[in-house]
Amino acid sequence: MASGGSGRRTGSSSGSSGPSRSGRDGRSQGGQRSGNGQRSGNAPRGGGQRGGGQRTAQRPGQKRGPNPVTRGKRPAPGTRRQVPWLVIGAVAVVLALAAVVIGFALSRESEVSAWRPSEDNRDPSLAIPGIVTGQYAGQQHVNAQQRVAYDRSPPFGGPHDAYWAACNGVVYPTPVRSENMVHSLEHGAVWIAYNPDQVTGPALQTLAAKVQGQDYTMMSPYPGLDQPISLQSWGHELKVADANDPRIDQFISSLRQNQYTFPEVGASCDALGPGYFDPDNPPPFDASPPPPDAVTMDGRGADAGNGG
Repeated sequence: MASGGSGRRTGSSSGSSGPSRSGRDGRSQGGQRSGNGQRSGNAPRGGGQRGGGQRTAQRPGQKRGPNPVTRGKRPAPGTRRQVPWLVIGAVAVVLALAAVVIGFALSRESEVSAWRPSEDNRDPSLAIPGIVTGQYAGQQHVNAQQRVAYDRSPPFGGPHDAYWAACNGVVYPTPVRSENMVHSLEHGAVWIAYNPDQVTGPALQTLAAKVQGQDYTMMSPYPGLDQPISLQSWGHELKVADANDPRIDQFISSLRQNQYTFPEVGASCDALGPGYFDPDNPPPFDASPPPPDAVTMDGRGADAGNGG
């Protein structure tokens, strides 16, 4: 009896404990994940897979950072790159102005070059309408008491005083003795003479601006001049009525210090000073007819080779 009861207890104990352990083991195994993210045992499908691919493990709360390759390269959504029309317009205006300035400078240079003496064009003044020329011998001098019977008024060549008038950009306020002025022409100067009854105010200032500060130029009033303005260089003369006549600049460019047209290349135009020729107190112009003993244009009565 005792033995049978013992057998029943053993069977009952083994029968009740076996399934209980296996059930717990089954549940425990079913709840475990494999290292690759898949459930083992009887785990439901799709717990670690989606669409046939594996999901990379990500810690809770972690955010995906920006891509360093494309960062800063894409414009923000809804924005468009603006065309800098203002800058483009400003550059176009500057380029247009530069083209105008350069074109004017080139045109001006071409115009000036046409009146600049050269080996191929020794006397450009011959193309100036109204130019008058003549041939005169140099180095024929008179003293301070002699006069010359000039063939032109104002004269532009021939016998002259032994001392030249200062011609380094001097504007004489009073008429000056012609014999001294002609000597300056022999040195390559340009002399602007004007009728003081006809040229005044702005016209006079315009002429003076062409002389002041310019070496080998001089200007003076010339009473009784038959035209408002007359320009002289050695062997050349041009008379005009308007101080703004472009031929004035053409004459100056062609003949001032033109080495091909005057006798004494390299001679000075500086003032000689008191006792010789004083620009602050120059010998006055004499408008009276020359006396019978005046030196003639062929040099009769003059001293050849004396003076400067």
